[in-house]
Amino acid sequence: IVYYSPPWPDAVDPMGQHFPLSKEAKGALAVFLLAGTWWVFEVVPIGVTSITIGVMQSMFLIRTAKEAFEDFMDPSVWFIFGSIVIGMVFTKTGLTRRLAYKMLAIVGEKTSMIYLGCFVVTAALTHVMAHTAVAATVYPLLITIYSLYGEGERPTKFGKGLFMGMAYVAGAGSIVTLLGAARGAVAIGFFKGIVGREVTFFELAYYMFPVGWLMVFVLWGFFMVFFKPEKKTIPGLREKAKTLQAQMGRITGREILTIIIVLGVIIFLSLQSFIPALKPFNKSAVILIATILFYLAKILDLNDLEEIPWNIILLFGGAMSIGFCLWETGAAKWLAVNWLVMFQKANWFVFVMSISFFVMMMTNFIMNVAAIAISLPVALVIAPYLGVSPEVVLFASLVVAGMPFLLLVGAAPNAIAYGSKQFTTGEFFLYGIPASVLLMVLVGLAALVIWPMLGMPVVLPQ
Repeated sequence: IVYYSPPWPDAVDPMGQHFPLSKEAKGALAVFLLAGTWWVFEVVPIGVTSITIGVMQSMFLIRTAKEAFEDFMDPSVWFIFGSIVIGMVFTKTGLTRRLAYKMLAIVGEKTSMIYLGCFVVTAALTHVMAHTAVAATVYPLLITIYSLYGEGERPTKFGKGLFMGMAYVAGAGSIVTLLGAARGAVAIGFFKGIVGREVTFFELAYYMFPVGWLMVFVLWGFFMVFFKPEKKTIPGLREKAKTLQAQMGRITGREILTIIIVLGVIIFLSLQSFIPALKPFNKSAVILIATILFYLAKILDLNDLEEIPWNIILLFGGAMSIGFCLWETGAAKWLAVNWLVMFQKANWFVFVMSISFFVMMMTNFIMNVAAIAISLPVALVIAPYLGVSPEVVLFASLVVAGMPFLLLVGAAPNAIAYGSKQFTTGEFFLYGIPASVLLMVLVGLAALVIWPMLGMPVVLPQ
Protein backbone atom coordinates (compact mmCIF):
# COMPACT_ATOMS: atom_id res chain seq x y z
CA ILE A 1 0.00 0.00 0.00
CA VAL A 2 2.78 2.41 0.96
CA TYR A 3 4.94 1.53 -2.05
CA TYR A 4 2.15 1.94 -4.63
CA SER A 5 0.49 4.95 -2.98
CA PRO A 6 0.56 8.37 -4.77
CA PRO A 7 3.66 10.56 -4.17
CA TRP A 8 3.93 11.86 -0.60
CA PRO A 9 4.61 15.56 0.15
CA ASP A 10 8.16 16.80 0.54
CA ALA A 11 9.63 17.29 3.99
CA VAL A 12 10.59 20.93 4.57
CA ASP A 13 13.22 21.87 7.14
CA PRO A 14 13.23 25.15 9.14
CA MET A 15 15.57 26.71 6.52
CA GLY A 16 12.98 26.07 3.79
CA GLN A 17 14.95 23.29 2.09
CA HIS A 18 12.79 20.57 0.51
CA PHE A 19 13.47 16.83 0.87
CA PRO A 20 11.41 14.82 -1.63
CA LEU A 21 10.53 11.19 -0.93
CA SER A 22 11.79 9.18 -3.91
CA LYS A 23 10.17 5.95 -5.07
CA GLU A 24 13.09 4.01 -3.55
CA ALA A 25 12.76 5.88 -0.24
CA LYS A 26 9.02 5.15 -0.16
CA GLY A 27 9.89 1.51 -0.79
CA ALA A 28 12.34 1.60 2.13
CA LEU A 29 9.56 2.92 4.41
CA ALA A 30 7.26 0.13 3.16
CA VAL A 31 9.87 -2.55 3.93
CA PHE A 32 10.47 -0.97 7.35
CA LEU A 33 6.73 -1.06 8.19
CA LEU A 34 6.46 -4.66 7.00
CA ALA A 35 9.51 -5.73 9.01
CA GLY A 36 8.34 -3.85 12.12
CA THR A 37 4.90 -5.50 11.95
CA TRP A 38 6.35 -8.97 11.42
CA TRP A 39 8.87 -8.50 14.24
CA VAL A 40 6.15 -7.34 16.67
CA PHE A 41 3.66 -10.11 15.87
CA GLU A 42 6.27 -12.78 15.01
CA VAL A 43 4.42 -13.71 11.82
CA VAL A 44 7.49 -15.80 10.94
CA PRO A 45 10.72 -16.38 12.94
CA ILE A 46 12.59 -13.09 13.43
CA GLY A 47 15.50 -14.29 11.28
CA VAL A 48 13.14 -15.03 8.37
CA THR A 49 11.75 -11.48 8.65
CA SER A 50 15.33 -10.27 8.22
CA ILE A 51 15.75 -12.38 5.07
CA THR A 52 12.49 -10.82 3.80
CA ILE A 53 14.04 -7.35 4.28
CA GLY A 54 16.84 -8.22 1.85
CA VAL A 55 14.50 -9.95 -0.62
CA MET A 56 12.01 -7.03 -0.70
CA GLN A 57 14.75 -4.47 -1.35
CA SER A 58 15.91 -6.48 -4.35
CA MET A 59 12.49 -7.47 -5.76
CA PHE A 60 11.08 -3.92 -5.58
CA LEU A 61 14.33 -2.42 -6.97
CA ILE A 62 14.89 -0.32 -3.82
CA ARG A 63 18.56 -1.32 -3.67
CA THR A 64 20.56 -3.94 -5.56
CA ALA A 65 20.69 -7.45 -4.08
CA LYS A 66 24.43 -7.01 -3.52
CA GLU A 67 23.87 -3.85 -1.44
CA ALA A 68 20.89 -5.29 0.47
CA PHE A 69 22.56 -8.56 1.45
CA GLU A 70 26.06 -7.12 1.92
CA ASP A 71 24.84 -5.56 5.19
CA PHE A 72 24.09 -9.06 6.54
CA MET A 73 27.86 -9.65 6.63
CA ASP A 74 28.68 -6.22 8.07
CA PRO A 75 31.59 -6.32 10.58
CA SER A 76 29.12 -5.31 13.33
CA VAL A 77 27.18 -8.55 12.71
CA TRP A 78 30.40 -10.56 13.01
CA PHE A 79 31.20 -8.78 16.28
CA ILE A 80 27.84 -10.01 17.60
CA PHE A 81 28.68 -13.53 16.40
CA GLY A 82 31.98 -13.41 18.31
CA SER A 83 30.24 -12.12 21.47
CA ILE A 84 27.72 -14.98 21.37
CA VAL A 85 30.53 -17.53 20.99
CA ILE A 86 32.30 -16.13 24.09
CA GLY A 87 29.03 -16.56 26.02
CA MET A 88 28.76 -20.17 24.83
CA VAL A 89 32.30 -20.92 25.99
CA PHE A 90 31.72 -19.45 29.46
CA THR A 91 28.65 -21.65 29.84
CA LYS A 92 30.23 -24.81 28.38
CA THR A 93 33.39 -24.68 30.52
CA GLY A 94 31.39 -24.07 33.73
CA LEU A 95 33.01 -20.72 34.53
CA THR A 96 29.66 -19.02 35.14
CA ARG A 97 28.47 -21.74 37.55
CA ARG A 98 31.76 -21.60 39.45
CA LEU A 99 31.44 -17.84 39.82
CA ALA A 100 27.79 -18.06 40.93
CA TYR A 101 28.45 -20.70 43.62
CA LYS A 102 31.31 -18.60 44.92
CA MET A 103 28.99 -15.58 45.03
CA LEU A 104 26.32 -17.46 47.03
CA ALA A 105 28.92 -18.70 49.50
CA ILE A 106 29.99 -15.07 50.03
CA VAL A 107 26.62 -13.25 50.18
CA GLY A 108 25.18 -15.71 52.69
CA GLU A 109 21.56 -16.33 53.61
CA LYS A 110 19.94 -12.86 53.88
CA THR A 111 17.40 -12.51 51.06
CA SER A 112 18.16 -8.81 50.54
CA MET A 113 21.83 -9.68 50.03
CA ILE A 114 20.89 -12.61 47.75
CA TYR A 115 18.96 -10.12 45.60
CA LEU A 116 21.99 -7.84 45.49
CA GLY A 117 24.47 -10.67 44.91
CA CYS A 118 22.44 -12.16 42.04
CA PHE A 119 21.96 -8.73 40.47
CA VAL A 120 25.66 -7.81 40.74
CA VAL A 121 26.85 -11.16 39.30
CA THR A 122 24.32 -10.95 36.45
CA ALA A 123 25.30 -7.36 35.61
CA ALA A 124 29.05 -8.11 35.88
CA LEU A 125 28.79 -11.12 33.55
CA THR A 126 27.10 -8.98 30.89
CA HIS A 127 30.33 -6.96 30.63
CA VAL A 128 32.08 -9.95 29.02
CA MET A 129 29.28 -11.96 27.39
CA ALA A 130 25.96 -11.35 25.64
CA HIS A 131 23.16 -10.63 28.11
CA THR A 132 21.03 -13.36 26.51
CA ALA A 133 23.74 -15.92 27.31
CA VAL A 134 24.08 -14.49 30.83
CA ALA A 135 20.34 -14.82 31.44
CA ALA A 136 20.35 -18.38 30.09
CA THR A 137 23.28 -19.28 32.37
CA VAL A 138 22.07 -17.53 35.53
CA TYR A 139 18.46 -18.76 35.18
CA PRO A 140 19.08 -22.38 36.36
CA LEU A 141 21.10 -21.02 39.28
CA LEU A 142 18.18 -18.81 40.31
CA ILE A 143 15.92 -21.87 40.08
CA THR A 144 18.29 -23.65 42.50
CA ILE A 145 18.33 -20.66 44.86
CA TYR A 146 14.54 -20.37 44.77
CA SER A 147 14.11 -24.10 45.49
CA LEU A 148 15.88 -23.45 48.81
CA TYR A 149 13.36 -20.71 49.68
CA GLY A 150 10.93 -23.42 50.86
CA GLU A 151 7.82 -22.43 48.90
CA GLY A 152 8.02 -25.06 46.13
CA GLU A 153 7.19 -23.57 42.73
CA ARG A 154 4.48 -21.30 44.13
CA PRO A 155 4.87 -17.65 43.03
CA THR A 156 6.11 -15.38 45.82
CA LYS A 157 7.36 -11.82 46.09
CA PHE A 158 10.92 -13.16 46.40
CA GLY A 159 10.46 -15.27 43.25
CA LYS A 160 9.03 -12.36 41.27
CA GLY A 161 11.82 -10.04 42.40
CA LEU A 162 14.54 -12.62 41.74
CA PHE A 163 13.54 -13.48 38.16
CA MET A 164 12.20 -10.10 37.00
CA GLY A 165 15.23 -8.51 38.62
CA MET A 166 17.57 -10.82 36.70
CA ALA A 167 15.96 -9.73 33.42
CA TYR A 168 16.09 -6.03 34.32
CA VAL A 169 19.71 -5.94 35.54
CA ALA A 170 20.89 -8.06 32.59
CA GLY A 171 19.74 -5.11 30.48
CA ALA A 172 21.31 -2.53 32.81
CA GLY A 173 24.67 -4.32 32.83
CA SER A 174 24.67 -4.98 29.09
CA ILE A 175 24.92 -1.29 28.19
CA VAL A 176 28.40 -0.97 29.74
CA THR A 177 30.53 -2.76 27.11
CA LEU A 178 30.19 -3.83 23.47
CA LEU A 179 30.26 -7.48 24.59
CA GLY A 180 26.96 -7.23 26.51
CA ALA A 181 24.62 -6.97 23.54
CA ALA A 182 24.49 -6.47 19.81
CA ARG A 183 22.88 -3.04 19.94
CA GLY A 184 26.14 -1.31 20.90
CA ALA A 185 28.07 -2.59 17.90
CA VAL A 186 25.15 -1.86 15.56
CA ALA A 187 24.66 1.68 16.90
CA ILE A 188 28.37 2.47 16.66
CA GLY A 189 28.32 1.18 13.09
CA PHE A 190 25.53 3.62 12.19
CA PHE A 191 27.23 6.41 14.16
CA LYS A 192 30.46 5.99 12.19
CA GLY A 193 28.58 5.85 8.89
CA ILE A 194 26.50 8.98 9.56
CA VAL A 195 28.72 11.15 11.79
CA GLY A 196 32.06 9.85 10.51
CA ARG A 197 33.58 9.23 13.95
CA GLU A 198 34.55 5.93 15.56
CA VAL A 199 33.42 5.30 19.16
CA THR A 200 36.00 3.03 20.81
CA PHE A 201 35.39 0.07 23.14
CA PHE A 202 36.85 2.00 26.07
CA GLU A 203 34.99 5.23 25.31
CA LEU A 204 31.66 3.41 25.42
CA ALA A 205 32.55 1.75 28.74
CA TYR A 206 33.84 5.05 30.17
CA TYR A 207 30.50 6.83 29.70
CA MET A 208 28.23 3.82 30.31
CA PHE A 209 29.83 2.30 33.43
CA PRO A 210 28.48 4.84 35.97
CA VAL A 211 25.03 4.89 34.36
CA GLY A 212 24.71 1.10 34.10
CA TRP A 213 25.82 0.41 37.65
CA LEU A 214 23.77 3.24 39.11
CA MET A 215 20.73 1.62 37.45
CA VAL A 216 21.65 -1.80 38.92
CA PHE A 217 21.55 -0.37 42.46
CA VAL A 218 18.40 1.67 41.72
CA LEU A 219 16.74 -1.57 40.55
CA TRP A 220 17.86 -3.36 43.72
CA GLY A 221 16.08 -0.67 45.73
CA PHE A 222 13.07 -0.90 43.39
CA PHE A 223 12.68 -4.66 43.96
CA MET A 224 13.24 -4.33 47.72
CA VAL A 225 10.29 -1.90 47.79
CA PHE A 226 7.88 -3.61 45.37
CA PHE A 227 8.91 -7.24 46.02
CA LYS A 228 10.26 -7.30 49.56
CA PRO A 229 10.94 -11.00 50.30
CA GLU A 230 8.52 -12.68 52.72
CA LYS A 231 11.50 -14.25 54.54
CA LYS A 232 14.57 -12.38 55.71
CA THR A 233 16.89 -15.42 55.41
CA ILE A 234 17.18 -18.80 53.58
CA PRO A 235 18.70 -21.26 56.08
CA GLY A 236 21.33 -23.63 54.66
CA LEU A 237 21.97 -21.76 51.43
CA ARG A 238 25.62 -21.01 52.11
CA GLU A 239 26.42 -24.68 52.82
CA LYS A 240 24.55 -25.85 49.70
CA ALA A 241 26.57 -23.41 47.56
CA LYS A 242 29.84 -24.59 49.12
CA THR A 243 28.89 -28.23 48.45
CA LEU A 244 28.06 -27.52 44.79
CA GLN A 245 31.30 -25.58 44.41
CA ALA A 246 33.29 -28.45 45.96
CA GLN A 247 31.65 -30.93 43.56
CA MET A 248 33.02 -28.93 40.61
CA GLY A 249 36.57 -29.58 41.81
CA ARG A 250 39.62 -27.50 40.96
CA ILE A 251 39.57 -25.03 38.09
CA THR A 252 40.35 -26.86 34.85
CA GLY A 253 42.89 -26.08 32.15
CA ARG A 254 40.06 -25.32 29.70
CA GLU A 255 38.61 -22.74 32.10
CA ILE A 256 42.02 -21.08 32.58
CA LEU A 257 42.60 -21.00 28.81
CA THR A 258 39.14 -19.46 28.28
CA ILE A 259 39.89 -16.74 30.85
CA ILE A 260 43.25 -15.96 29.17
CA ILE A 261 41.72 -15.73 25.66
CA VAL A 262 38.76 -13.56 26.72
CA LEU A 263 40.92 -11.27 28.87
CA GLY A 264 43.32 -10.93 25.95
CA VAL A 265 40.50 -9.76 23.67
CA ILE A 266 39.12 -7.31 26.26
CA ILE A 267 42.57 -5.85 27.00
CA PHE A 268 43.38 -5.47 23.27
CA LEU A 269 40.05 -3.74 22.56
CA SER A 270 40.56 -1.42 25.54
CA LEU A 271 44.15 -0.56 24.55
CA GLN A 272 43.01 0.54 21.08
CA SER A 273 41.85 3.76 22.76
CA PHE A 274 45.37 4.54 24.01
CA ILE A 275 47.78 3.04 21.47
CA PRO A 276 47.49 4.54 17.95
CA ALA A 277 49.33 1.56 16.42
CA LEU A 278 46.44 -0.73 17.45
CA LYS A 279 43.65 1.44 15.99
CA PRO A 280 43.80 0.01 12.42
CA PHE A 281 42.78 -3.44 13.72
CA ASN A 282 39.02 -3.93 13.34
CA LYS A 283 37.29 -4.93 16.60
CA SER A 284 35.24 -7.61 14.81
CA ALA A 285 38.40 -9.29 13.51
CA VAL A 286 39.93 -9.14 17.01
CA ILE A 287 36.95 -10.79 18.70
CA LEU A 288 36.78 -13.46 15.97
CA ILE A 289 40.38 -14.44 16.78
CA ALA A 290 38.95 -15.66 20.10
CA THR A 291 36.43 -17.82 18.21
CA ILE A 292 39.22 -19.36 16.10
CA LEU A 293 41.35 -20.03 19.21
CA PHE A 294 38.43 -21.73 21.00
CA TYR A 295 38.20 -24.21 18.11
CA LEU A 296 41.97 -24.68 17.77
CA ALA A 297 42.12 -25.46 21.50
CA LYS A 298 39.22 -27.96 21.12
CA ILE A 299 37.15 -26.06 23.71
CA LEU A 300 34.38 -25.86 21.09
CA ASP A 301 33.49 -28.37 18.37
CA LEU A 302 31.21 -28.68 15.33
CA ASN A 303 28.14 -29.30 17.51
CA ASP A 304 28.68 -25.93 19.21
CA LEU A 305 28.90 -24.19 15.82
CA GLU A 306 25.57 -25.73 14.86
CA GLU A 307 24.00 -24.57 18.15
CA ILE A 308 24.78 -20.89 17.50
CA PRO A 309 21.43 -19.02 17.39
CA TRP A 310 21.44 -18.20 13.67
CA ASN A 311 17.93 -16.77 14.07
CA ILE A 312 19.48 -14.02 16.22
CA ILE A 313 22.46 -13.51 13.87
CA LEU A 314 20.06 -13.09 10.93
CA LEU A 315 18.00 -10.63 12.97
CA PHE A 316 21.06 -8.42 13.39
CA GLY A 317 21.89 -8.70 9.69
CA GLY A 318 18.36 -7.62 8.74
CA ALA A 319 18.47 -4.76 11.25
CA MET A 320 21.67 -3.45 9.64
CA SER A 321 20.17 -3.85 6.14
CA ILE A 322 16.95 -1.93 6.85
CA GLY A 323 18.86 0.75 8.76
CA PHE A 324 21.27 1.41 5.89
CA CYS A 325 18.38 1.16 3.40
CA LEU A 326 16.48 3.95 5.22
CA TRP A 327 19.67 6.02 5.28
CA GLU A 328 20.94 5.52 1.72
CA THR A 329 17.55 6.03 0.01
CA GLY A 330 16.92 9.28 1.90
CA ALA A 331 13.93 7.86 3.80
CA ALA A 332 15.65 8.48 7.16
CA LYS A 333 16.31 12.10 6.16
CA TRP A 334 12.67 12.55 5.11
CA LEU A 335 11.41 11.06 8.38
CA ALA A 336 13.92 13.11 10.35
CA VAL A 337 12.93 16.45 8.85
CA ASN A 338 9.20 15.72 9.31
CA TRP A 339 9.88 14.80 12.92
CA LEU A 340 12.14 17.84 13.33
CA VAL A 341 9.25 20.24 12.79
CA MET A 342 7.83 19.07 16.14
CA PHE A 343 11.09 20.08 17.86
CA GLN A 344 11.88 23.34 16.04
CA LYS A 345 11.96 25.38 19.23
CA ALA A 346 12.67 22.59 21.70
CA ASN A 347 15.37 22.86 24.34
CA TRP A 348 18.25 20.39 23.75
CA PHE A 349 17.31 18.48 26.91
CA VAL A 350 13.67 18.10 25.82
CA PHE A 351 14.91 16.77 22.48
CA VAL A 352 17.25 14.19 24.07
CA MET A 353 14.49 13.02 26.44
CA SER A 354 12.00 12.80 23.55
CA ILE A 355 14.41 10.69 21.51
CA SER A 356 15.06 8.50 24.56
CA PHE A 357 11.35 7.99 25.21
CA PHE A 358 10.76 7.11 21.54
CA VAL A 359 13.60 4.53 21.52
CA MET A 360 12.47 3.10 24.88
CA MET A 361 8.94 2.50 23.58
CA MET A 362 10.20 1.12 20.26
CA THR A 363 12.59 -1.31 21.94
CA ASN A 364 9.71 -2.82 23.93
CA PHE A 365 7.81 -3.66 20.76
CA ILE A 366 10.64 -4.75 18.48
CA MET A 367 14.09 -6.19 19.20
CA ASN A 368 16.39 -3.42 20.47
CA VAL A 369 18.80 -3.85 17.55
CA ALA A 370 15.94 -3.13 15.16
CA ALA A 371 14.78 -0.17 17.29
CA ILE A 372 18.29 1.30 17.14
CA ALA A 373 18.53 0.63 13.39
CA ILE A 374 15.27 2.48 12.79
CA SER A 375 15.53 5.41 15.21
CA LEU A 376 19.24 6.27 15.54
CA PRO A 377 19.83 7.38 11.92
CA VAL A 378 16.78 9.67 12.23
CA ALA A 379 17.92 11.09 15.58
CA LEU A 380 21.48 11.71 14.36
CA VAL A 381 20.13 13.66 11.37
CA ILE A 382 17.94 15.89 13.57
CA ALA A 383 20.54 16.61 16.26
CA PRO A 384 22.72 19.14 14.35
CA TYR A 385 19.64 21.27 13.53
CA LEU A 386 19.05 21.79 17.25
CA GLY A 387 22.70 22.18 18.20
CA VAL A 388 22.69 18.84 20.04
CA SER A 389 25.89 16.78 20.15
CA PRO A 390 25.52 13.43 18.31
CA GLU A 391 27.35 11.70 21.19
CA VAL A 392 24.62 12.42 23.75
CA VAL A 393 21.99 11.18 21.28
CA LEU A 394 23.94 7.94 20.72
CA PHE A 395 24.55 7.21 24.41
CA ALA A 396 21.06 8.17 25.61
CA SER A 397 19.55 5.94 22.91
CA LEU A 398 21.80 3.04 23.91
CA VAL A 399 20.89 3.36 27.60
CA VAL A 400 17.13 3.07 27.02
CA ALA A 401 17.48 0.48 24.22
CA GLY A 402 19.12 -1.84 26.73
CA MET A 403 16.24 -1.76 29.20
CA PRO A 404 12.83 -2.73 27.79
CA PHE A 405 10.93 -3.18 31.07
CA LEU A 406 7.38 -3.41 29.68
CA LEU A 407 7.02 -6.34 27.27
CA LEU A 408 8.57 -9.80 27.13
CA VAL A 409 9.35 -9.43 23.41
CA GLY A 410 11.62 -6.46 24.19
CA ALA A 411 14.61 -8.62 25.18
CA ALA A 412 15.54 -12.29 25.45
CA PRO A 413 16.26 -12.15 29.24
CA ASN A 414 12.63 -11.04 29.76
CA ALA A 415 11.38 -14.16 27.99
CA ILE A 416 13.88 -16.41 29.82
CA ALA A 417 12.77 -15.05 33.21
CA TYR A 418 9.11 -15.63 32.28
CA GLY A 419 9.87 -19.37 32.10
CA SER A 420 10.03 -19.40 35.92
CA LYS A 421 6.20 -18.97 36.05
CA GLN A 422 6.74 -16.53 38.93
CA PHE A 423 4.98 -13.62 37.20
CA THR A 424 2.39 -12.97 34.49
CA THR A 425 2.86 -10.81 31.39
CA GLY A 426 0.42 -8.37 32.99
CA GLU A 427 2.53 -8.09 36.15
CA PHE A 428 5.67 -7.61 34.07
CA PHE A 429 4.00 -4.75 32.19
CA LEU A 430 2.48 -3.20 35.32
CA TYR A 431 5.73 -3.07 37.33
CA GLY A 432 7.63 -2.12 34.19
CA ILE A 433 5.86 1.26 34.15
CA PRO A 434 7.46 2.67 37.35
CA ALA A 435 10.76 0.99 36.37
CA SER A 436 10.64 2.77 32.99
CA VAL A 437 9.93 6.08 34.73
CA LEU A 438 13.04 5.53 36.88
CA LEU A 439 15.00 4.77 33.69
CA MET A 440 13.93 8.05 32.09
CA VAL A 441 14.91 9.95 35.26
CA LEU A 442 18.34 8.30 35.12
CA VAL A 443 18.80 9.26 31.44
CA GLY A 444 17.94 12.86 32.35
CA LEU A 445 20.48 12.77 35.19
CA ALA A 446 23.14 11.34 32.86
CA ALA A 447 22.55 13.97 30.16
CA LEU A 448 22.46 16.89 32.61
CA VAL A 449 25.10 15.87 35.17
CA ILE A 450 27.00 12.58 34.76
CA TRP A 451 28.14 12.76 31.12
CA PRO A 452 29.10 16.48 31.13
CA MET A 453 31.17 15.78 34.29
CA LEU A 454 32.98 13.01 32.39
CA GLY A 455 33.74 15.39 29.52
CA MET A 456 31.06 14.49 26.96
CA PRO A 457 29.84 17.44 24.84
CA VAL A 458 26.04 17.60 25.04
CA VAL A 459 25.55 20.69 22.88
CA LEU A 460 27.46 21.75 19.76
CA PRO A 461 29.53 24.95 19.97
CA GLN A 462 27.67 27.93 18.52
